Amino acid sequence: MGLPVTGVVLAAAIAVAPAAFDLRSLERERVLAAATAFLKEEPVTLTATSSPRSTGGRHDFFSEGDYWWPPPGNAGGPYVRRDGQSNPDNFVGHRQALMRMSRIVPALAAAWVLTGEARYSEHAARHLRAWFLDETTRMAPHLRYAQAIHGVSLGRGTGIIDTIHLVEVVQGVRALEGAPGLSKAERDGVVQWFAEYLRWMTTDANGIEEREAKNNHGTCWVMQVAAFAWLAGNEERLAYCRDRFRTVLVPGQMAKDGSFPLETARTKPYGYSLFNLDAMATAAWLLSTPADDLWDFALPDGRGLRRAVAFMAPFIRDRKRWPFPPDVMYDDQWPMRQASLLFAGLSYGDTSYLDLWKTLPADSPVDEVIRNFFVRQPVLWVP
Repeated sequence: MGLPVTGVVLAAAIAVAPAAFDLRSLERERVLAAATAFLKEEPVTLTATSSPRSTGGRHDFFSEGDYWWPPPGNAGGPYVRRDGQSNPDNFVGHRQALMRMSRIVPALAAAWVLTGEARYSEHAARHLRAWFLDETTRMAPHLRYAQAIHGVSLGRGTGIIDTIHLVEVVQGVRALEGAPGLSKAERDGVVQWFAEYLRWMTTDANGIEEREAKNNHGTCWVMQVAAFAWLAGNEERLAYCRDRFRTVLVPGQMAKDGSFPLETARTKPYGYSLFNLDAMATAAWLLSTPADDLWDFALPDGRGLRRAVAFMAPFIRDRKRWPFPPDVMYDDQWPMRQASLLFAGLSYGDTSYLDLWKTLPADSPVDEVIRNFFVRQPVLWVP
């Protein structure tokens, strides 16, 4: 496990899959069906829509905090929070455009990996150029105005979680290296965009605020920094994330039984527990090396990923056993093919996790699920 990739980028953890687990065969039909449909989809970036409530410019990503609502009897007043209850009137145009691209590019890249057909890589390259290179349509490499709150904040560190879907786009960019349709100069330009975004989210006040979040937001910061640093070849940031995983994420978030108390205390305890575990598992998959295998890391009291996956797996297998309250919204939409099961099954050679993963839904039409489900093309993650 943890075979290194040559070059300046530290490798993701790679385990030898059990012989019976043929991921490419399992995924081929699903991937090609999606990718073939996506060949008809033209690039649409955040410049195609805007909100009058944004104080940013045309290329600046804007979103509004999900759980913030007008106060009763004062429609124009500062918004108030209702945890777990998404406000349907908030602006989501940029987020939806980003999620759309994060479904299209990885699917096309995965189809290229599976078939070697240039039509897939060429179309993926069109979307990458539109989002990251074309001066008329590109997104600026920051999230200064993300998850704003009317009357309270123009943009918050919390908003950095809106780019979790880019972690799989990064895997697509890796897979498209040398593919038809994306020149070396263009790929270098995309990598530079991620290097600039990485610099922003690790130095800006909003980025620092998100880094220090105690719950899934802090986990997703580490996961994103790991993904973007991996693409950009920033070994300093990768080392920082490994250390933060061991010294902050695991001791700060995980209970002795492997649960996440800050997630189970929320109004969507099941969904948030799955989400945080997936983010932590994805971070470990990206960061682990032969010399520093985060899958085997454990605190003296046993807390670590092995225990966290072991805690959650029975409740993925049988929702009725979940010991906490049901989620206030979308409770019946989970679980999906959780990345934590896939990565744990491969890392530990545990076929029970892989068998369970295979039984779960791979896709969902529900926006809330799409927003919180960020590893959709495992072919890109498992060499």
